[in-house]
Amino acid sequence: MNRVAEIERNTKETQISISLNLDGVGKTTLNTGIGFFNHMLDGFARHGLFDLAVCVDGDLHVDSHHTVEDTGIVLGKAIKEAVGDKKGIRRYGNCILPMDDALVLCAIDLSGRPYYSSDAVFTAERIGEFETEMVKEFFYAVSYTAEMNLHFKVLSGTNNHHICEAMFKAFAKALDAAVTYDERITDVLSTKGSL
Repeated sequence: MNRVAEIERNTKETQISISLNLDGVGKTTLNTGIGFFNHMLDGFARHGLFDLAVCVDGDLHVDSHHTVEDTGIVLGKAIKEAVGDKKGIRRYGNCILPMDDALVLCAIDLSGRPYYSSDAVFTAERIGEFETEMVKEFFYAVSYTAEMNLHFKVLSGTNNHHICEAMFKAFAKALDAAVTYDERITDVLSTKGSL
C-alpha cells in the first residue's frame, strides 16, 4: 500500500496544494511560480523516488519568502502524514552527495521532535528568481512541520547552484533511506515504544 498524503493550505499570502507519494517513482508536476524552486523540488522528488505534485499561488509581487516558506510548511505536513505511525521504518537516514565542486552531508531522524541545523553559506543573493536565504527558511519549515531532526553540513563547494541542488538531493536520499521498511523492525525503532 502506497504511503500518500494530500495537503492544502490557504492564507491571504499563499494558496498551496501538495500531493506526495513516498512509494513513487519520481514523477512530478510542479508549479510554484519560481523556476529554480521548481527545479529543486524536481530534484528532490526524482532522487528520492517520490511522486510529488505541488501547486502554489503565492504573492510573488512581494518576494519569494511566503511562497517558499509556506511550501516547506505544507511539504513537511505531507511527509508527516504519509509516513504515518512509523512502524517498521528505519527512522534514520543520511547521505553525502557530490555535485561537481559541492559536497553536502544531510542526516535526518524521524524522531517526532523538530530540530534544524545547517552551516550552508551562500555568496549570491539569488539563483534565478530564488532568494538564497530562503533555503534555510524552506528546510526549517519542513523539519518543524514534519517533526524531524534535519542536519546539513556543506563539506565543500563554491558554486551556489551546486550547493543548493546538492542539499535538496541529499535530503531526498536521506529521507528515502529513513522511510524505508526493514523487516527486522516490527514496531517503531525506539526504546520509548513510540515516536
